[in-house]
Amino acid sequence: MRHRLLHTIGYHLIRAYARIVLKLDMLWHEQLPPGPKLFVANHPSATDPFLIHLVSTQPMSVLISVNAFTVPLLGDFLRKIEQIPVVPEQGGRALEHAERTIKNGRSVTIFPEGDFSPQEGGFREPRTGAARLALSTGVPVIPVGIHIKREWSYRIVSGMSGKRTVGYWYLHGPYTVTVGEPMYFDGDVEDRQRVAEISNSIMSQIHQLTAESEARWSKSGRTGLVNDGILWVRALVRRFRTVRAW
Repeated sequence: MRHRLLHTIGYHLIRAYARIVLKLDMLWHEQLPPGPKLFVANHPSATDPFLIHLVSTQPMSVLISVNAFTVPLLGDFLRKIEQIPVVPEQGGRALEHAERTIKNGRSVTIFPEGDFSPQEGGFREPRTGAARLALSTGVPVIPVGIHIKREWSYRIVSGMSGKRTVGYWYLHGPYTVTVGEPMYFDGDVEDRQRVAEISNSIMSQIHQLTAESEARWSKSGRTGLVNDGILWVRALVRRFRTVRAW
């Protein structure tokens, strides 16, 4: 009950921030299927593990770098809302945790690239974790494509985990998301060729959805930013006139 309350509070705080500061634009191709799901998305910024919760009103567990769990207060909050830490060189343990979570009826999100997308643009090659989770659990896979203005990200270096880490935090600007149709897979999780095929299929869909998000931003987002600029200039002119009149 307490976990559900914390999720609800966190969800609405993130939603408010995304709507006001990030100009969130989220589109679903169709209604999400019932039951636990495996969400898979590209990873252009360190903000993604928090904003990805907005794709569904149901609680979910996101695989997040263990570094986030070393941050005072934030780490405690992540544990209380049942997020999943990923320790370097121990990805298998995180996947086992994720599999148990799904089988217990809770959705999970994983970033198949396994790290931030290249800051100069594009994507990393997918790792196999998402495909293996899809096969071991049999749940629908929901691909998600995220588009941001990567040059607006803040590069933040931290040493809280005991070693130097770099994160790219996207704190303002348009954040455009497209949630695709469910994908279903079957096969043997020990079949490396099948796992590779599924990994590439998932990543291909993420590529397409990200391109769709970018195209939608190009049509509406740029106009929105221009309009914001015009409104700001108009407000400044009105303020100047008021001062002169006084």
